[in-house]
Amino acid sequence: MSPSSKTEAGALPLVVIVGRPNVGKSALFNRIAGRRRAIVTNEPGITRDRIYGQANWQGRPFEVVDTGGIVPDEKAGLAAEILAQARVAFEQAAGIILVVDARAGVLPVDADLARMLRKLGKPVVVAANKVDTPQQVSLAHAFHELGLPDVFPVSAEHGLGVDDLLDVVTANFPQREEAAEEPTVRVAIIGRPNVGKSTLLNRLVGEERVIVAPEPGTTRDAVDTLLRRDGRLYRLIDTAGIRRKGKTELLAEKLSVVMARKYLEQADVALLVLDATEGVTKPDATIAGYAHESGRSVILVMNKWDAVKKDSRTTRKFEEAVRYRCKFLEYAPLVFISALTGQRVDKLFPVIDQVAEARRRRVSTGELNRFLAKTDFDRATSPSARPVKILYMTQAAIAPPTFVLFTNQSRPLHFSYARFLENRIREAFDFTGTPIRFRQRLRR
Repeated sequence: MSPSSKTEAGALPLVVIVGRPNVGKSALFNRIAGRRRAIVTNEPGITRDRIYGQANWQGRPFEVVDTGGIVPDEKAGLAAEILAQARVAFEQAAGIILVVDARAGVLPVDADLARMLRKLGKPVVVAANKVDTPQQVSLAHAFHELGLPDVFPVSAEHGLGVDDLLDVVTANFPQREEAAEEPTVRVAIIGRPNVGKSTLLNRLVGEERVIVAPEPGTTRDAVDTLLRRDGRLYRLIDTAGIRRKGKTELLAEKLSVVMARKYLEQADVALLVLDATEGVTKPDATIAGYAHESGRSVILVMNKWDAVKKDSRTTRKFEEAVRYRCKFLEYAPLVFISALTGQRVDKLFPVIDQVAEARRRRVSTGELNRFLAKTDFDRATSPSARPVKILYMTQAAIAPPTFVLFTNQSRPLHFSYARFLENRIREAFDFTGTPIRFRQRLRR
């Protein structure tokens, strides 16, 4: 990461949601953030990394972060990584919400968490969750024994008591007028499991932002991070590894795949991460198809390049293999990197900027029709008996660039003719990395 790069932190007060597994932290996070941002199921251990969102209560904006289920005594493996991620959030916190299960009563792990949080010297309130009716409010009283002064009976699912909780949590937060949203390039990191997506996010951000483990499927929910670099703001989204639904067994994994595709569709640019040690696989090509169909701009990232034995023809062979397996992404630039060592990772940002700019490029109607006048369409092939003539062209939309064609044809253009036209437009106006769409106005 360049010296001018830094994560976006400290702009708003941060509220951290913490608790043991399966007490409803993600449901409360979604309730506070006002949208379904984190995956919620009955399976414990869904959230593993820090999931951030923005909220506003009574004119007091703040950031809220959902952490993985914490078991303080677990010292090894994934549990230790989840605790380490939570500790990073604690250091930045202006307030902490300890979520407990009111129906289960006070458990030893709740007491251990409360003891750990008291040592931080930060404001901590207890949200006794799953109080879904007024008759269950008394269940929250037992949690006063945790030694924390504020205990609120709440129902994250139904919203009961959440307003009282937020009144106290945000009491000392400054009121601010909502500022105009700063332009942000949204970058989704996608790929099949265990190709190095989380390692790449950590390398781009310059910190251990997400948990990295050798077993596939460590990331289950999308993890997003704001990064400011050279005056530009990026939202980097590490998605769960995408597999076909038939290849996933747990409900959490199925939801992860659905959410990964959802966040892909909300991005501007997709970094499709490939594993150089395995080459381009059939699942890679399937995911590439998802990215193309979604209309996102795409950059192909060949990761683990440091682990490949090379000669003078290796790069060309890999590029030919990628282009052959992903023919429909021939417009996507290909970058060879090692997220583990950092090799060539800085090369990604100029390419991201280039394709993000191309995605929003607008060409005037005058320029387009001058382009038509000087383009030799005799080389274009079309099985139509009637020679194709494009009478007029205009750009109807950006992101992705969409062009309306007025032709002398009564049926859609043959794909080979459309491909020829697309390639000429790319050459003339530099639409690197972005798909191009055509709408044809047919003659009656």
